[in-house]
Amino acid sequence: MHRRLIAPGALTASLLLAIPASAASYTPGAPGIGDPYYPAYGNGGYDVSHYDLRLKYQPTTDELEGTATLLATATQDLSRFDLDFLLDVSEVRVNGAKAAFTTSGEHELEITPRTPLPRGSAVTVVVRYSGVPSSKQAYGFTSWHRTPDGGVGANEPEAAWWWFPSNDHPLDKATYDVSVLVPDGSQAISNGTLQSTSSRLGWTRYNWRSNKPQATYLATLAVGKFDVTTGTTESGIPVINAYSKDLGDNYGAARASIERTGEIADWLAGYFGRYPFNALGGYVPNTNTGYALETQTRPFYSPRQFANGTNVSVVVHELAHQWYGDEVSVAGWKDIWINEGFARYAQWLWSEHEGEGTAQELADYVYAVHPADDPFWTVKPGDPGPENQFHLAVYDRGALAVQALRNEIGDADFFAVLKGWPTKFAYGNASVADFQAYAEQVSGESLGALFDTWLFQASKPAAPAARTSTAPVMPKSWKEIAATNSVHDGH
Repeated sequence: MHRRLIAPGALTASLLLAIPASAASYTPGAPGIGDPYYPAYGNGGYDVSHYDLRLKYQPTTDELEGTATLLATATQDLSRFDLDFLLDVSEVRVNGAKAAFTTSGEHELEITPRTPLPRGSAVTVVVRYSGVPSSKQAYGFTSWHRTPDGGVGANEPEAAWWWFPSNDHPLDKATYDVSVLVPDGSQAISNGTLQSTSSRLGWTRYNWRSNKPQATYLATLAVGKFDVTTGTTESGIPVINAYSKDLGDNYGAARASIERTGEIADWLAGYFGRYPFNALGGYVPNTNTGYALETQTRPFYSPRQFANGTNVSVVVHELAHQWYGDEVSVAGWKDIWINEGFARYAQWLWSEHEGEGTAQELADYVYAVHPADDPFWTVKPGDPGPENQFHLAVYDRGALAVQALRNEIGDADFFAVLKGWPTKFAYGNASVADFQAYAEQVSGESLGALFDTWLFQASKPAAPAARTSTAPVMPKSWKEIAATNSVHDGH
């Protein structure tokens, strides 16, 4: 910008003329954050630092009322911006003033503030809303699970739209306060620590807090009638678990598995470094879904995970995600291997710990049971495409890639990588390329060919000669590990 001297008399006129010119530099934020897998997910133009959600939920009718306050920073000169949301909005305020709003696309809430927002400015957005989450669909599905005694928001890669307005992509992580009013006799379960509860006139308020950055899909809400257990891990982390009172035959197995959460988290810390959050737990609502999900600090488990008895392996998987997926989140959804390959590999390490088959024996078995012409090998874990984001190959071939890395760089460097990675990108985001660069830095080796072979080729890699002589035996842990394969089945 060229500075020029102006005569005092011309000052007022100049300023008036300057206003339309400067306003012209304000543009709308993009309706998507730029993820090629999901172009409409997330939004551009701002970054959220905190969500304050004050909710009221009626389990008998699935009616949700809410006031969401978002603290954000404008990342461009912003004339308007989007939030991802599906429920019915009655009022939006931006920096205290009422803002215009409309809806567009499948799940966009378009907000036009009364005054444009300069780049770098602090922005407070308040959205008042209500609706019946189970009545809303986007792209033909819902991520809100209606249960006999309430409802649950939990899905990947999207669940937030059904219960709070957000910038719904892992790149925009934030802290959370979630305060939920439910009828006496029901409980509200969410992430983090339970700050307080209070009851008045037949309603009880639960106040939850997540004090570390959390991706939107990792935020969860469950309302129902639960048996709640509390405890503390050996390392001092408070544990809150919740089990629907009507799990029937699955109740004992679910509880016998999830009550080991503290023990498993402490064990995983030996591989991945200190546990990254100040709360732990798990919950099992009475849903008919098949999957589990690593909702931050307090994973969601489907009752079906325990239909055949205890399933400690799925607990290992979801808790491993607290480091690989939650503490360090994907930069884009194509980086899903960093989440799923390592969570599956943690199950292999647990198998070894339990004496039910070593990681190498499991790798050999996975390699052998998929012949070269199996479509399994056509999925590229390093960039599987949105249609294969949760394909079995991302898990099992993904874990094979982890074992191949271990064999290539040796145990000392491998376990240094495993533990150092969550610290390197703590509470942030990273890509497969970042992981390769980090592994190369730690090991001093060039790993491009290895990563290309195991993550990016649509064919079965050649086997190391030393391990092809005999047909591998099915490891004892295999069936329990395979039972977690519905972990992210569909929507």
